[in-house]
Amino acid sequence: MTTADLLLHPVRLRILQAFLGDRALTTAGLRSELPDVPPASLYRHVARLVDAGVLSIVSQRRVRGALERTYVLRVAAGSINLDELERMSREDHRQAFMAFVAGLLGDFDRYLSREDIDLLRDGVGFRMAGIWLDDAELAELLRELTRVIQPRLANAPTAGRRRRILGSVLLPGEDAPE
Repeated sequence: MTTADLLLHPVRLRILQAFLGDRALTTAGLRSELPDVPPASLYRHVARLVDAGVLSIVSQRRVRGALERTYVLRVAAGSINLDELERMSREDHRQAFMAFVAGLLGDFDRYLSREDIDLLRDGVGFRMAGIWLDDAELAELLRELTRVIQPRLANAPTAGRRRRILGSVLLPGEDAPE
């Protein structure tokens, strides 16, 4: 199984997203975040991610006779490496992007199903913009975004902080007419 096949399964993708933000979770914690996933299915997908080295066990303890494990995401193992990206066909990339978009749709649907939503208060937004950049300007933009986002990825959960999911898509548009 390729890394893409492993990571882009809809349930496994949601499990990985639950760990975003440097979180450590038990399967009980995952069950509370993914209540629509049957427990047996959740355990099976967690085991597959552990076997593949995507999730690591950081602690274990006995709870009423059962062994409760706490997992963390190994970020490097939880992404498709450049070599595999280059070997993927156009159809593989299409499937990967569809899984990404389906994950966003699922997250947005789960947000909309909450009782008390307020898009402004919650900072929910989505938009598209067309910007004209040469290759050097694009590289500079990506470096600037990394400089802004990278320090915030290290934020620990504290009172007043909510975990937020930031997704991004950058696609080339049509070339400028001559």
